[in-house]
Amino acid sequence: MDNNDLGFDLHIRKEPPVTLVSPKNPNPVETIYLSNIDQQLIFPVETLFIFKGNKSFNNNEVDIVETVKKALSEKLLVSYFFLAGRINFNILQQRLELVCNNAGILFVGANSDLRLGELGDLSAPNPSFRDLIHELEGFDSLADTPVFTVQVTKFKCGGFSIGYATNHSILDGRSAAEMFQKLAAICRGDETALDNYVLNTDRSYIKARNPLQIKFDHKEYTKQTFSNFSTPTSQTKVNPSILDSTDAPRFELVALNSNFISMLKKKAMVKCSSFEAVVAHIWKCRAAAFYDDPTKVSSVLFAVDIRGKMEPPLPDSFVGNAVITASASAVVEDLLVEPFSFCVEMVKEGIQKVTNEYVRSAIDWWEMHKGVPAIIDGNFFVSAWWKLPFHELDFGWGKPVYAGPLVTSMHEFVLLLPGQNGDGINVWIALERDRMERFMSYILMC
Repeated sequence: MDNNDLGFDLHIRKEPPVTLVSPKNPNPVETIYLSNIDQQLIFPVETLFIFKGNKSFNNNEVDIVETVKKALSEKLLVSYFFLAGRINFNILQQRLELVCNNAGILFVGANSDLRLGELGDLSAPNPSFRDLIHELEGFDSLADTPVFTVQVTKFKCGGFSIGYATNHSILDGRSAAEMFQKLAAICRGDETALDNYVLNTDRSYIKARNPLQIKFDHKEYTKQTFSNFSTPTSQTKVNPSILDSTDAPRFELVALNSNFISMLKKKAMVKCSSFEAVVAHIWKCRAAAFYDDPTKVSSVLFAVDIRGKMEPPLPDSFVGNAVITASASAVVEDLLVEPFSFCVEMVKEGIQKVTNEYVRSAIDWWEMHKGVPAIIDGNFFVSAWWKLPFHELDFGWGKPVYAGPLVTSMHEFVLLLPGQNGDGINVWIALERDRMERFMSYILMC
């Protein structure tokens, strides 16, 4: 499948955006401390779900737009009150914070003149899906910008989509998935979905130490000062028209089925997870495609969940960002010449080094240096969406036919998505045209 010629007009008619608040939200204003992990993630994560209508839940009788709107304002925002807040830069403390001021989330209802069948293959990300998530525009500052937006779009056939833009500083993937599940349960009519449901937004568990104790180099981060720290109030767009440009990145969705992954793990000659084997394989292939100088150092970065690695462990009720960037680095020539087991061992070591002390050291490093993941000089970040239970989401119309992120034109990011029918892993990658051709010549070789 060619993923570079999919952009077309979805014929969307949007209603004016509505600000939703809950009358039961805390008052007066509450301010939530944002951890050093949160501080690195002030950007929107866009997640889209597409559903077909079915006989068990007749779209002619139940308006999905009003159902989701009511579930948000009357139920979800009671427990998830902080989603209606705003991010503020505290000048005195020189850090960002979440002000729970009940300013509201942004909700948009929309209609499309198309049927889902006219959208083509729904198993893969598509540049046109951009129209199914509301674009944040017209906000003068970060302090005015909603941290959570929802767009519900109805299609001519009775199918619908729900698109979210969630500021990553507020929730990580696991916390967001749980929130989506709660919203879906409310929409299905589960009145007890939030009963006895307690959320712990206290980030003090992962505060920097005093005095700071930086015990590792943390080359997975690059230093950055607040003077050049900027936060866009609108999502990065991929205009489908640029896909025809010879200078534009090429997109590919590479299917690695379970048999191929099993062969990779066997080739590794060491005990390893599917994630470790797949990341090592992508790293090796991408290094061969990307670098002309074999003496360069290549790094692959990835997120590691720290909930069970902290001492004491983070509480089960914790919501926020409980992931930290880990990495593996090697000279390009070694990646290409050494056996595959070398690459796998590097990835395994990158994951295994994330201990309580390593996490504490990273948090302290950020307190001193600030910074962001070092996706520079050809380095790249692998994001494992396939582990998140998004395909199990049911708003009352069955499971989604598409669940996942939007297209990104940034070649510094590689997405791991669920394989079709749950078989294996789909690798979504963007590279310049020549490099993509080289990458594709390697990736399916085991």
